[in-house]
Amino acid sequence: MGIGSIIFLVGAIGWHVGLYGMFKKAGIEGWKAFIPFYNTWCMVEKMRLPKLWFYLQFIPIAGQFITIWITIKFVEHFGRFGFLHHAATVLVPFIYFPYLGFSKNEKYAGALVVDNYKKSGAREWVDAAFFAIVAATIIRTFVFEAYTIPTPSMEKTLLVNDFLFVSKFSYGPRIPNTPLAMPFVHHTLPVTNSKSYVEWIKIPYTRWFASPVKRNDVVVFNFPVNDTLINDEENFGSKRTYYQAVREMGRDKVWEDFNDIIITRPVDKRENFIKRCVGIGGDMLQIVNGKVLINGKPQDVFPQSQRYYKLEVPADAYIDNEKLKEMGIAIREEQGDKMQLKANLYLVNITNEEKAKLKLPAGYTLTDFIMEPDNGLFPYYNPASGWSADNFGPLLIPAKGSTIELTPDNLIRYQRCIEVYEGNKVENRGNQVFINGAAATSYTFKMNYYWMMGDNRHNSLDSRYWGFVPEDHIVGKASLIWFSWEGGPRWKRLFNSIK
Repeated sequence: MGIGSIIFLVGAIGWHVGLYGMFKKAGIEGWKAFIPFYNTWCMVEKMRLPKLWFYLQFIPIAGQFITIWITIKFVEHFGRFGFLHHAATVLVPFIYFPYLGFSKNEKYAGALVVDNYKKSGAREWVDAAFFAIVAATIIRTFVFEAYTIPTPSMEKTLLVNDFLFVSKFSYGPRIPNTPLAMPFVHHTLPVTNSKSYVEWIKIPYTRWFASPVKRNDVVVFNFPVNDTLINDEENFGSKRTYYQAVREMGRDKVWEDFNDIIITRPVDKRENFIKRCVGIGGDMLQIVNGKVLINGKPQDVFPQSQRYYKLEVPADAYIDNEKLKEMGIAIREEQGDKMQLKANLYLVNITNEEKAKLKLPAGYTLTDFIMEPDNGLFPYYNPASGWSADNFGPLLIPAKGSTIELTPDNLIRYQRCIEVYEGNKVENRGNQVFINGAAATSYTFKMNYYWMMGDNRHNSLDSRYWGFVPEDHIVGKASLIWFSWEGGPRWKRLFNSIK
């Protein structure tokens, strides 16, 4: 467990234990303090606030500071209205809540003390809102951020509609490139669908207390090839990138068809992705028949990682989800876990844990499914290379301070790193490479790079398709599942650490 995860865990324990004591003083059963959202429901109910405030917590983005506002109001019912008390509520609740909850000097005063306090209602609202916004912005930028899993690319390590805490401290807090931005909005304002930030002030890449990403970490990062995009999320966006469209249609055709909706984004405003880091700077990566090799050694196999296998059944056999469940395979058809290829042959998405415990009936066979060569893979070689999502590389991942020779092959692999991510002008004049106008035969990298892959190996848009992730794109480490939902809470997933 990294330092960021430890800090978050200590903070979460302090917050809930303190709230337990505060609930007891307020005449609320203490155990209710430990149940997410139910605890804020109890606070709203005890303070006789309109129930609307509870439901407002579920509004994306705004809900974060509504929760903070509710806790500020609860603290006021202990008779604590001052600036320092509000500051402690939003900045160090894991220390302040235990003090309120267990100090003999602090008592729950209730609505009477709030009603008798002389601060105007408007002033009270302004103060509470200000503290909530400032606290949520600081926490979201520098400490941790809530993140929701939108796609099945990390199944079944992470499921769609898992709600995560992402630790910004694990790799060091990153200073925003665009500090002048609307709080709680990533890159686009709701309703107006316009930019949520301005670029009058740009801060170069800066990270405090920097710590490198470790191999096998689950990482949130800005999508590197989202620097230019066709701003149509239904058909393009991060699903089909601008660069993919250019390769398929040609640059002139793309600009002719989509000129009005092609936009650019700074690093910190590019789409957030979440994948597992399988390779770090300096690693030689290769994928052989679906197995990741780093520096020639097979890498860890995670129990919930999954991939497709070919399941052949007897000609007269009937296979459905119940039959697969009896064999030990959990299927979610809406996410493509089962596909029929022909009468007695299926593609089935199986986790490593399921495969290890599989109970195959007589006459059933399971074999690896290996994807075909694909010229849509990074770095977009000719299909004759034989590279596929399951047979890829070898490929050296750049490390800060490492030097490569500028051969034609290396230029294909690393030109985007040199030119786009590290800000150089690269020209290839015949047999000679020029960097920033000077002839060059080698290049030394300024940043570390990482190779990211989804745990759902055959259903993941990852580094195999768009290449390296530079260190300045790293947002944080996925640390904890704090809530999960699929037609109702997935109780067994709550407060699970992410492995």
